[in-house]
Amino acid sequence: MGNYKIDLRSEEEQKVEAERQLQYIDEIREQVSEISENLGRPLYSCVVTFGCQMNARDSEKLRGIFASAGFLDTSNEDDADFVIYNTCTVRDNADQHVYGRLGHLNSVKRKKPGMVIGLCGCMMQEKHIVEKIRKSYSFVDLIFGTHNLYEFPELLLRVIREKKRVIEIMEATPYLPESLPTERKYAFKSGVNIMYGCNNFCTYCIVPYVRGREISRKPIDIIRECEKLAADGVREIMLLGQNVNSYGKTLDEKISFAELLEMVCRVDGIDRIRFMTSHPKDLSDELISVMARNPKVCRHMHLPVQSGSDRILKNMNRHYDREHYIELVRKLREAMPDISLTTDIIVGFPGETEEDFLDTLSLVREVGFDSAFTFIYSKRTGTPAAKMENQVPDDIVHERFDRLLAEVKVSAEKMCARFEGQVMDVLVEEKNKQPGLVTGRIGHNLVVHLTGDESMIGKIVPVRLVACKGFYYIGEPA
Repeated sequence: MGNYKIDLRSEEEQKVEAERQLQYIDEIREQVSEISENLGRPLYSCVVTFGCQMNARDSEKLRGIFASAGFLDTSNEDDADFVIYNTCTVRDNADQHVYGRLGHLNSVKRKKPGMVIGLCGCMMQEKHIVEKIRKSYSFVDLIFGTHNLYEFPELLLRVIREKKRVIEIMEATPYLPESLPTERKYAFKSGVNIMYGCNNFCTYCIVPYVRGREISRKPIDIIRECEKLAADGVREIMLLGQNVNSYGKTLDEKISFAELLEMVCRVDGIDRIRFMTSHPKDLSDELISVMARNPKVCRHMHLPVQSGSDRILKNMNRHYDREHYIELVRKLREAMPDISLTTDIIVGFPGETEEDFLDTLSLVREVGFDSAFTFIYSKRTGTPAAKMENQVPDDIVHERFDRLLAEVKVSAEKMCARFEGQVMDVLVEEKNKQPGLVTGRIGHNLVVHLTGDESMIGKIVPVRLVACKGFYYIGEPA
């Protein structure tokens, strides 16, 4: 699954490789123009994203490359000439979803012989999965891993020219894809990668094996990207990393995530700054202080706890205990009393007893989360937890999962309702499916549906939060 090395090339080599890939885009554009002329219609591409915000940002690169190469974008896989699935492998159901979608695409491709199908992302870093695709899904034309994103133009050109399967899987990231074109989903908000990979090796998690070791981008490059985004009309940015709190550890000149965040706060034109994900073991007092004194930083912290049991946390290799986590929550609320806290919780980790699970329920009650992403433990081949004894029976896991959902619902409804009646700023993001409504978020990351029209999209407007409906608000422009 990987040798965990870092293989990042020099700055000069990065520039040379970026230029090379941009030249490939020019060559693809010529090929696409020729094919389009012969067909008498444009070529369409479709990028489907599974998984986290990091994957979503990677998909914006894929869309940007397609657009620069002359493809038109479509959200309908059946209409596309080139479909690419950007995959996630954190849980088994994500894998199964991809296999199911591929089965459908196979039938579509039989009717469209010129259709090209590609797979990339985290699933493709697992050798047994690539082997399965190679043998059982012969209609897939392109397979590449997380470390090959930078060379997508070259791989795309090869598939178009050679008309045969291309498979490229690297074990480490030699070149970052930052210089490649990007097609943002939203004009007014954007993710910004500040680092790649993860060094934590939680025993249940596949991410360090498929994303590689931590690599932090230089602060000057991050700030320049933020400045360009601001100049392009972006109002909100989200700083992205598997563990943003450990940012800077791989750089020659040491810098903390708190120091980077303060630098980003000084970028003119950016009104809101979010970040994720934060690991509790690395959350510093310095970061809490920077958040508290900078109004641009959204009052929301996603802080995955995973379990309320010290014994399970130790077996997960999380490097903190329950007491430490609760102390972090105390510090955050002391510095920012209105902060929204969200988390991740795993149910059914190997060896979890009823007592361990009750510790998790009591932690949910004690902390009072605004919401929690709850997951049933998913065995991932190659992780230490997959080999652990005492795997919890499915019926017990599902029963506990239902109890956890009920507990989270009680906590979340109580916490989310605390803003009812207040006037708060909402960044309007999209039209609602209901006529006469638009949807956006307050800085605390809570969704608000409010009266409005398309002209409000991308604007930050004051809204009275009229009624809390559990996990969202109904609002009226103030």
